[in-house]
Parts: sequence; structure tokens; C-alpha cells
Amino acid sequence: MAKGFTLTCYPWVYKAKYQEGNSWKEVYEEKPHKTPSEEEALSEEERTLLIEQRNSHPDLPLVNYTTQYGMGCFEGAKAFPQKDGSLKLFRPDENARRMASSMEGLMMPVFPAEKLLKAMLETVRKNADIGFAPKYDSAWEKDNFLSGNAVYLRPFTYSEPGIGINLTKAPWVIIISTPVGAYFSPGNASATTTEMVRATPKGTGWIKCDSNYVIPTLAKNRAVADGFMEAIFLDANEHKYVEEGSSCNIFFLQKNGTLVTPELGDTILPGITRKSLIVLAKEKGLKVEERPIAIEEAMSESVEAFVTGTAAGLTYLDSITHKGKKAVFGDGKMGEVSTDLLHTLKGIQYGAVEDKHGWMFEA
Repeated sequence: MAKGFTLTCYPWVYKAKYQEGNSWKEVYEEKPHKTPSEEEALSEEERTLLIEQRNSHPDLPLVNYTTQYGMGCFEGAKAFPQKDGSLKLFRPDENARRMASSMEGLMMPVFPAEKLLKAMLETVRKNADIGFAPKYDSAWEKDNFLSGNAVYLRPFTYSEPGIGINLTKAPWVIIISTPVGAYFSPGNASATTTEMVRATPKGTGWIKCDSNYVIPTLAKNRAVADGFMEAIFLDANEHKYVEEGSSCNIFFLQKNGTLVTPELGDTILPGITRKSLIVLAKEKGLKVEERPIAIEEAMSESVEAFVTGTAAGLTYLDSITHKGKKAVFGDGKMGEVSTDLLHTLKGIQYGAVEDKHGWMFEA
């Protein structure tokens, strides 16, 4: 089983550089590689050297607005192996549109969504053609594909050289891909609130930008050091209302059967998995509310809780601790509604459940 994230980048990389006149110069670059079986047979030292070569891009400037100030944005998408041997991406059109929105929010030239969609599909296809893709394993069906492998795509922007604080006016858009497995480690499903603030009103919380992930990384690692799996952020103004997990949206199934998730605003990322699960939940007859939810209500009125995201998929929370008080959901195991939604979501992604919405794009 692949680990959550690795730097074992696949050989084919996509790069597009902004040109004067609002055009983009595109290139697919094949980095050093052997066949997957040959790479598997390498010594650890040899494999590390090869991966370092694949992750080296001397044409990209070291000192720029991205490396110095976090002036950049990115996406995360997955391609899932299917029983017929193909690979299909989950809603990459949504990733492409969100990337364009993020770039606009950072006041940089916007890479056309249709161009990014085409590049994501082609990057997966080129790597699969030379053997760099996971194969479907029916054993994954036993745990609702929680142990399933996939291809992770990371489209991101990278700025032109610069040292002063400034906007990116001639960025690159780059797509790399890696093998990926489960994001959260099994055996711990507890969460704790954090006093740190992820995003403030009128800021960049709605943009999937690089700088937004500094505070969540610190908060999550502090939570992990204290024995928890996840950190939960509350709002900046009152520190009362639930907003997000460290890198994912959050849902609560209440005692009355209503599924509640914080409403979108300028402090919450509009998650694609979040959006999809709202659709699936409503199709199953659940009442879904997108509204502010206080941490006290979430802890006292909820019987199930889970976080969602491209990396997280749907990951249940067995408990939340807030200011020394702990709320345990259900019997501490994944509840029926969470399990049903997980089964449907992952089933669609891996081709075991019919895709009624046209969410899956074949590479």
C-alpha cells in the first residue's frame, strides 16, 4: 500500500510559462527513469538518487515571489485505477476552475481552466503509458477502498525571479504526479480544537494558496504531538464556530438526522469532495444544512463526524476534545451514515458504483 504522500514523482512533468500577450508556452518534460520493475530492483541509494533527479528542475528560479513570500497556489486531484485497467480522474474540471479562481484571487495571470484540465489528463496518460500507474486490487473493496492506491496530481504555480514583495506577473504552471495511499494513519481518529487561527475575514482563506497551509501544518503537528489525529479550527472573531480541519472540510451528523457543515465564506476553502458529498447525502434522503455551527453544538448534538478532502477522502472522527472536554461520537467507530457515504464516494471513484453525475474523467 502506498503511503499518504511521497516524493516519488512520476517521470512526465507538465510545465506552462506565461508569455507576453496573454499566452502560455507549454511543454511535457520526461525526467530520468527506468521501468517501474527496474526501479524497484534498485538499491535504496540508487533509487534515492534517481528520485532526486526527477525532482530537480534547474530551469526554475530559486529566489522568487513563491519561495520568498508564498505567493503561489496549487491544486490536488486524484486519478483512480479502474477494474478495466483504465485510470479516471475525479472531478478534475472542478480543480481546474478552482485553480483559475485562486490565480485570479492572487492577482496573477489566470491559466485557462480548460487548458489545465487537458494537461492533467495528458500527464496521467503519459505516465501510465510507460507503466507509472497503480493497478486495481479487488482487495480494496473489503474496506471501502480505504486501503486503495491512486495517482495524486499536484498542479501548482511558480513565480518568475524576484526578491522584493510583489505580484507574480509571469508565472509557471506545473503539474507533477506521485503514487498516493491513505492520508491519515489508521488507529487514531481523535481530533482537538486549536487556538490558532487558520484564516481571517477579508483574507485569503477561500484561496488554495501556499501561505494558507503554514498555520494548519503547525496546528496539526501540535495536535499529533498531543496524541490526536487532527486539529480543528474555530472562527477568528469569536473562536466559537467550527470552520475546518487542518487541511479538510468537516461535517457533523446530528441526533435529528441532519447533516451539518459550515457554510462557505471567505475563510473556508470550497472543497470539491465537500461539494460532492453534499450531493450524495441529499440523494440518500438526508437533510443537509450549510450554516454556522458552534463547537458546543457540534459536540453535544452530533452522533457522527467526519472530515473530507482530496487527500482525506472521507475520514471519520471518533471524538473531539475542546478545552479539556471530550465528546465521543456514537460508539467511537465509523457510523452508518459516514460508512454509507464513504462506500458511495469511493465506489464512484474506483468504478464500483455507477457514476450518475459524470464526475469521472478517463485519462
